[in-house]
Amino acid sequence: MRTFTVSDFDFNLPPDLVAQHPAPERTGSRLLDGTATTPVDHVFRDLPHLLQPGDLLVFNDTQVIKARLFGEKPSGGKVEMLVERVLPGNQVVAHLKVSKKPLPGTTLQMDGGFMATLVGRWPDAEGRLFQFVLANAAGDDPYTLMARHGHVPLPPYIEHTDSEDDERRYQTVFAKHPGAVAAPTAALHFDEALLAELAARGVRRASVTLHVGAGTFQPVKTDNIAEHHMHSEWFNVPAETVQAIADCRARGGRVVAVGTTTVRTLESWARTGQTTGDTAIFITPGFDFQVVDVLITNFHLPKSTLMMLVSALAGHAHVMALYRHAIAQRYRFFSYGDAMLLMRQPHADASPL
Repeated sequence: MRTFTVSDFDFNLPPDLVAQHPAPERTGSRLLDGTATTPVDHVFRDLPHLLQPGDLLVFNDTQVIKARLFGEKPSGGKVEMLVERVLPGNQVVAHLKVSKKPLPGTTLQMDGGFMATLVGRWPDAEGRLFQFVLANAAGDDPYTLMARHGHVPLPPYIEHTDSEDDERRYQTVFAKHPGAVAAPTAALHFDEALLAELAARGVRRASVTLHVGAGTFQPVKTDNIAEHHMHSEWFNVPAETVQAIADCRARGGRVVAVGTTTVRTLESWARTGQTTGDTAIFITPGFDFQVVDVLITNFHLPKSTLMMLVSALAGHAHVMALYRHAIAQRYRFFSYGDAMLLMRQPHADASPL
């Protein structure tokens, strides 16, 4: 079986193909059908005709929080905080961008008039994240403070500052559970009219929750992918979704995951039997998929863990060929870009990690 290195998932992307803004209409994005040997170009609103009655669409219903916060240290030095997770007791775990890391006990004055007191590193003394207590005079919780004073945590490759349009479009129409710092971007292409058309065609719908962390943009820094450590994210698979998947199997339908976060959630549940908790599952070629049959996904960064995941599902050579087609046809890439439809293929490219 073939052993892959991170360079196997590289490709050259013209910078002007990185989408800086979403399509004017959610369903107006392009959709590359990669379920057959030859790619076929569509528009996303064509999706109902590419699925079958009895299929089950599984969405990630996480809600993006305004997790980017700005402030300053007692010395006056500027601080940028990206909240990764909300903990009990008005505490948060965050990435910190600052010239010199503050010491535990330091209180930062945040834009909007609230304070952030550093407890220490997280998840332990050597952790790369920082744990803070957020507080203001009104006693507001972190979600309220972020909603009022935070900024949309746009990905690093989007070059403009967040706007009211980003508040609306960097969020799915069915977002329900706040906690993500990155959108489940494949689901951004759906609107209520398309969901209704899919239902009328007999395509069922279910949801899971995975609070996407900033680690989704973390590069793989070692050429040996076995040495890469995935970030951990919280997930939940409701009992009604477990039943919906069983019903789908019974009627001969396909489980269609909307986005890689949904794939990671479903396959984590299948592997462990846990319906809620943290997952750091790393899906690479050779992975034995137990739930997902079809994937709707956006185009991903070169050499990323998400390129490895889609290659594990649909085959490395096939995925790289689809990316070459997409670049030649000038598809738009990454979070605000276009989408593709992939089918799980039986293969054994490499041993799973």
